[in-house]
Amino acid sequence: MTAEDPHVLYETRDDGAIALVTMNRARYRNPLSLPMMRALDAAFTEANDDERVRVIILQGDGPSFCSGHDTGSPDAIATRAELADAPFEKRMAHLREMDFDPILRMRNVPKPTIAMVRGSCVYAGWMLAAAMDVIFASDDAQFQAVNLAVFTVPWDIGARQAKYYMYDSRFFDAQTAKTAGFVQEVHPGDRLEEETMAYARRVAKNDPFQLQLMKYSVHQMQEAQGFTAHINSSFSDRIIRGAFQDERRAARDQSNKETSPPPGRQV
Repeated sequence: MTAEDPHVLYETRDDGAIALVTMNRARYRNPLSLPMMRALDAAFTEANDDERVRVIILQGDGPSFCSGHDTGSPDAIATRAELADAPFEKRMAHLREMDFDPILRMRNVPKPTIAMVRGSCVYAGWMLAAAMDVIFASDDAQFQAVNLAVFTVPWDIGARQAKYYMYDSRFFDAQTAKTAGFVQEVHPGDRLEEETMAYARRVAKNDPFQLQLMKYSVHQMQEAQGFTAHINSSFSDRIIRGAFQDERRAARDQSNKETSPPPGRQV
């Protein structure tokens, strides 16, 4: 991949009935950066606005679905430089733009959505997959649940399972994820796309309005249980944690300055 390559590829199949959205940063194992998220958001908007599209599939190019948030690519370096001395409110707005708002928009797209997961699906990868309605995984997929910006984990696998897997930062395989209810089908890697497309084609044959009503009804059930209130509350907790970490970092830096010997002094 060159610097000019797009972060996300978009194509339609089956005479436009199925939209395939591909994270296109296999070199870095498709980490989530602000440019990546903006491209994903645009792709899902395009698919939603296209009346021919009945089903949307999200995948990652290469051996991994998504390895988490971007921490070392040129995207990440540029973002850190931009936010290095930014006030807290700007960094909070960045977090909302990169994680919170687009993830909820993707979750609430009225059309059926499918995550097709190979390899690593950790941290931000979990968050992206969880925003889809259905998850198909290859038998070599690896998942890790953490306290994400959009913290759906208890909704994805249940409260007790969420604590069990998060307390020791455990990775678990595709079959375990299926047993926990996060993944719906597991297939060998060489059959994953075939099986995912077969399911998408069956879904695409149904009345799109009825599909929208089904999705809406399921989401309304979760709303009655407090889904959005919980997600907003968890995001606020994350913001408070970030402010606390910044405060501790500043105090530590000040302490280091006060205890460091003057330049040139021998100790």
